[in-house]
Amino acid sequence: MSMVQHGGDLAAAEARWGRPARGWLDLSTGINPVPYPIPAIDTAAWHRLPQHDRLRRLLEAARSCYAARADAPTVAAPGTQILIQLLPRLRPGARVAILGPTYGEHAACWSAEGATVTTVRSIEEAAAAEVVVLVNPNNPDGRIVRSGRLTALADDLAARGGLLVVDEAFAEVTPGVSIAAEAGRPGLLILRSFGKFFGLAGIRLGFAIGAATEVERLARWLGPWAVPGPAIETGIAALADQGWQEAARTRLATDARRLTELLTAGGFADRGGTDLFRLVEHPQATIIRDRLGHAGILVRRFMHQPTWLRFGLPAGEDGFARLAAALG
Repeated sequence: MSMVQHGGDLAAAEARWGRPARGWLDLSTGINPVPYPIPAIDTAAWHRLPQHDRLRRLLEAARSCYAARADAPTVAAPGTQILIQLLPRLRPGARVAILGPTYGEHAACWSAEGATVTTVRSIEEAAAAEVVVLVNPNNPDGRIVRSGRLTALADDLAARGGLLVVDEAFAEVTPGVSIAAEAGRPGLLILRSFGKFFGLAGIRLGFAIGAATEVERLARWLGPWAVPGPAIETGIAALADQGWQEAARTRLATDARRLTELLTAGGFADRGGTDLFRLVEHPQATIIRDRLGHAGILVRRFMHQPTWLRFGLPAGEDGFARLAAALG
């Protein structure tokens, strides 16, 4: 079990606050509350081993969706978490700088494999590192590092045998920040998550796109049939559905603005985020989180910053109304 605290643990929430009569309104994750509709999946995808021709089609759909080169080395995995756990094997014992505060599994996984990990506040502080890891846009504050700075850093690291890891788990809502078009150049590895934007975290699907040296090693460690057939088919359909994606971006942007207005009217200070979640600050954040928990609303707290709370987007009018009532 990971020692990093995550959102979405409804069993733990029920153990603390009891089971709410109206069910949980889970705002503790950054997952789209209106998921992509599961396509009709041939029963063969459940019955057979995953087929390599369909996997190739999935990788093509991913490269096209993410605006990567058609020949950019790409590997699919059962979620990006397993890729994060494998990354330290690419540079054993490295000096690693992680641009933080950010998703805690990056530091935890590198540290667990013997790397020397330092959390830095700027790219300039990472100058001496062999590996630099950042989330772009960042979780939880939405910080964005522009592509020009990232490619320059990747080039510098590549010249020293190093590696830049860019986790683009939330880049679908702002595709212009992605550097997937640069994938394939030495010293750069990009992670993409499927479940967050498409609202299908249970599918467990993610991708690494980068130079052949790193991608081929990750593929070898994942082994054959890493991604199940139904996940492959769902991914092919969703990644190619540009109409749904554009409509989802528009709706998410509208709902994120609405959520920000609701929270700031409730006395929270906005500290950033993305169109899938908002980070806010309040001196009584711990008390408010407890009050929301008693109302059956789960939000994300941060042990290292007890005045912060992160709110995911409510689903529809009922969700917004319920949150507004609980905030009073």
